[in-house]
Amino acid sequence: MDILWAPWRSKYIQSFKDEEQNTHQKVCFLCEAGISIGKERELLVVERLDKCFIMLNKFPYNGGHLMIVPYKHVPNLEDLTSEELLEMMEALKLAIKAINYISSPHGFNIGINLGRVAGAGVPDHIHIHVVPRWNGDTSFISIISDTKVVSQSLDETQQVFSEAFKKIKSSI
Repeated sequence: MDILWAPWRSKYIQSFKDEEQNTHQKVCFLCEAGISIGKERELLVVERLDKCFIMLNKFPYNGGHLMIVPYKHVPNLEDLTSEELLEMMEALKLAIKAINYISSPHGFNIGINLGRVAGAGVPDHIHIHVVPRWNGDTSFISIISDTKVVSQSLDETQQVFSEAFKKIKSSI
């Protein structure tokens, strides 16, 4: 069995306070990214569509880990309209094209975690993860030293993806 070992992800999960103990509602960072026009670079948004947007994951499993996020703050697929779901699938196709254009991975993990028990770090705002994969993409360094090797800053990655989306959309 192959394992995608990502110990650095625990820092992200630990950044959330226990929801039952937290009486103050935190602003959903996905909603913030959705409404903050002009802050795309800062908030890692790489593409906007009518009903959803595409952003980099701040705590990626691999370089180029994208998320497809509806503007609507809902926890489940059945809470989205057919039009919203269709656009998310179109955004997924676009994201895969962009990742292939930039880095030619050997494969992808694509998933939706519904509920905290299923691994959702943000269980109240559904989103699709798009994780590019390469043969041998988990190295020993992450296992022995709790360190992830990242070859490019998120800021640089955001710029590269934003440009790639522009080129891809102009050729459609």
